[in-house]
Amino acid sequence: MKSHREVPLPTVGLSGFDASLSEEEQGAQQGMHRFAREVMRPIGRELDRMPAEQAYLPGSPFWRFHGEMMKLGMGPDAMMGMPPDLAARMEGIVVEELAWGDAGLAVSAGAGGMPMLMAMASGQQELIDLCAGKLGCWCATQPDRGSDGLTLYPEERFPGSKGNKGNLQATFIADEVIFNGQTSAWVSNGPVAQVALMDIVADYGQGFFDEQGSTYGCNVIVPLDIKGVSRGKPLEKIGKRPLPQGEVFFDNVRVPRRFAIATRDDYELKHGHAWANAGTAMSHIATGLARAAFESALAYVHERRQGGALLAQLQLTQYRLGGIGTKVEAIRAMARHVAHYTKTSPQAHPYFTAAGKAFCCTELMNVVRESLHLMGGVGLTREFPIEKMLRDAQAMQIEDGENHLLQMHYGHLLSRLHQQDGWGRA
Repeated sequence: MKSHREVPLPTVGLSGFDASLSEEEQGAQQGMHRFAREVMRPIGRELDRMPAEQAYLPGSPFWRFHGEMMKLGMGPDAMMGMPPDLAARMEGIVVEELAWGDAGLAVSAGAGGMPMLMAMASGQQELIDLCAGKLGCWCATQPDRGSDGLTLYPEERFPGSKGNKGNLQATFIADEVIFNGQTSAWVSNGPVAQVALMDIVADYGQGFFDEQGSTYGCNVIVPLDIKGVSRGKPLEKIGKRPLPQGEVFFDNVRVPRRFAIATRDDYELKHGHAWANAGTAMSHIATGLARAAFESALAYVHERRQGGALLAQLQLTQYRLGGIGTKVEAIRAMARHVAHYTKTSPQAHPYFTAAGKAFCCTELMNVVRESLHLMGGVGLTREFPIEKMLRDAQAMQIEDGENHLLQMHYGHLLSRLHQQDGWGRA
């Protein structure tokens, strides 16, 4: 007979120690989890093993995923009308579940909605109609420009240098915008997208550079089924293989000037808005992938016997599980904090979002690596999904800004806040 009362186990949900989800949030989470388990994971595994030249052809599992995704009604307009704080929470819940299913497909869905997201922010119905029902991409990086497009302040460049205008430029002439050049091979959905958000340098008639040597820029919605647009082959990659990435080429491509969302006077602000939203999504994706890896290891140590006991019964295993589980909770907390700040702050900043992405993805790698170690040799085989998760996590260290670069930008922001606004002074 027990002489004391045991402390009851805490309440946990799909996303761990979440005790405050509303009924609506729980419903969305459970629905997205079913979709991730029943649709995304099987399709993600299938695409991972297919050659890139076949994986994204019409009728492939890739298009089956996007067809099923459209039926869910979880596009960029799904959270319109929600208060910003609730929209931030819902975004985190939904994107985490998508990434738990497959990180590459989650990125494809997010990138696919970028043109529509910015079209809706512009309020231009013509652009909203142009993006409706189409898979999008975000053309923001080129072979020789790389991460230079992520630099917001001239003092971050090497002293005396100019900004990098890259391999793809827009020229504004009268009532047209003309595009020439190519993107990098890392444009998500690039080989198959139907509409693009162009986020590149621009010449408005006085050249590409201002008096400080910084480039002018533009955001323009461009349909990709028009004359002068061509594509490269999708990349063969070690990770995120369900996500098609490849070049888009522009040869004297012309669109009406009214397709521009941001031009010389407001480009920096809207570029920052687009980048901040993309960065929050990457943090949520890191959360979902970290959780998926942790759960794989947690299940395995409760099945594998070694030394006369289940691995889960050994104190060293419990210690290691505690470390991994703590990191998963920290990743989620950071992702949700960054999302909340980005959605609710009157002056959100992409460099803070970048800090969140860098932290979440760095800790993601630690989680996946340690989870694989707990599973031993079988974690290296294709029999278990953890080896794919490791490859996907490696891609996350570079995608949407390499982690060290993003952390550097955040450090620059902190320094500017201290010098100019007095933040952090006693």
